[in-house]
Amino acid sequence: MTHDQIQQSPTRTLEGHLLPAPGVWDIDPGHTDLAFVGRHFMVTKVRGRFTDVTGRVVIAPQMSDSTVEVTIGMASVESGSADRDDHIRSADLFDVERYPTATFVSRSVDWGGTSGTVHGDLTIHGVTRRVPLIVSFEGYVPDPWGGHRAIFSARTAVNREEFGITWNMALEAGGLLVSKDVRIEIELETVLAGQ
Repeated sequence: MTHDQIQQSPTRTLEGHLLPAPGVWDIDPGHTDLAFVGRHFMVTKVRGRFTDVTGRVVIAPQMSDSTVEVTIGMASVESGSADRDDHIRSADLFDVERYPTATFVSRSVDWGGTSGTVHGDLTIHGVTRRVPLIVSFEGYVPDPWGGHRAIFSARTAVNREEFGITWNMALEAGGLLVSKDVRIEIELETVLAGQ
């Protein structure tokens, strides 16, 4: 498919499913939500998000050959409490002075229909671990400015201690103040490059 064909056809149909056309789809940071959910006192769900998310999705003719690269500015964390955010940024947890960014780089893609699993290297706190992202293509929208947008959702779960983020406090009643397991939820809006 030529560059001109990509511009004329931002989507395609594969095996009866509407999918983005091959090309470079840049992440729109202003319309992307990268959130995490942990537990406080082992019970209460605490949600946070990052506002500094950049990168790109390169859609290949075969979806299984596509790639993803994402960079997250760790200091951009927001959890609804300034004091908590300062602690999350501190050396106890993210240590953003030493580790200002986290990255995700895909290594393989298993895709069928409008969903699949993207296996990639997630680097947080200077430690890299292979994680699976469960991804679905949510749809295509032409924007009012002549651009083409492809929207994806993704999710995974990690044990923060595997990334060297081990700070915690034992509770008198048993258990820990902050959960080790963290769920990651992503709503990703991308724009076809060159539009």
